[in-house]
Amino acid sequence: MGDDANPCSRTAPCKTFAGAISKTAAFGEINCLDPGGYGAVTITKSMTLNCSATIGSVLVAGTNGIVISAAATDKVILRNIQIQGLAGTATPGLNGVRILTAASVSIENCVITQFSQAGISDVRTAGNTLLFVRNTIISYNTGNAISLTATAANKAVIEDSSLINSVGSGLGVGNLNNAYVTRTVIAGNAASGIVNDGGSAINVDSSSITSNGTGVTANGIIRLSNSDVTLNATGFAGSATVSYGNNRLAGNTTFGVAVTPAGGASSNLGEQ
Repeated sequence: MGDDANPCSRTAPCKTFAGAISKTAAFGEINCLDPGGYGAVTITKSMTLNCSATIGSVLVAGTNGIVISAAATDKVILRNIQIQGLAGTATPGLNGVRILTAASVSIENCVITQFSQAGISDVRTAGNTLLFVRNTIISYNTGNAISLTATAANKAVIEDSSLINSVGSGLGVGNLNNAYVTRTVIAGNAASGIVNDGGSAINVDSSSITSNGTGVTANGIIRLSNSDVTLNATGFAGSATVSYGNNRLAGNTTFGVAVTPAGGASSNLGEQ
């Protein structure tokens, strides 16, 4: 049984992430030794939280699960953590992961679910920051699965992940952020699968956008290649979706607005 009064060694472990973080040097790693809930935490330095060896979770009510408020040059890794927000209860969690400051954040092999706001909320104001999301399931959140609203030119890469069943959108991008999405399922979101709120660019490759309210809402550029936009209530909204002519657009109740062929590629507007 861990105790935050312990030195957080293998033989005398701490009980919570918050207890361990003050005893872990910058660029260090906190490992989960046994299955358990390790509590909300604010990360203020370069750090890895790694629960790959067991089931490690964060269960919160009325607050954010993990807040990243590190230096502008710091790098943070979250690996193999289940982050639960109790949406639908009297005091649900706010955001699963809230990113305030850091040079780069990598979220790998995680589950982020049931928050009253976003699964991942990136609001960094410094430019040229990075967000990597790999092999992660983000589901059943009231806001967007991933919300990129930083007020500077930042980049996100989302791969091999599932952004599903949000009341908001699967991926919401605005304010000069740029995102690349590959091999990802974006499904069952009540608003849009992907929405560009303007001033940003999103590239989507080898992904499935299906069974959303609107598949793609492009108020800024969204480029699609090798992807499915299927079985949405409306396929496309906005004015700036670009297709490379190798997508599958089928089964949407309403196709929506026209899609622009890229680089002289043949249009696939008729594939409905």
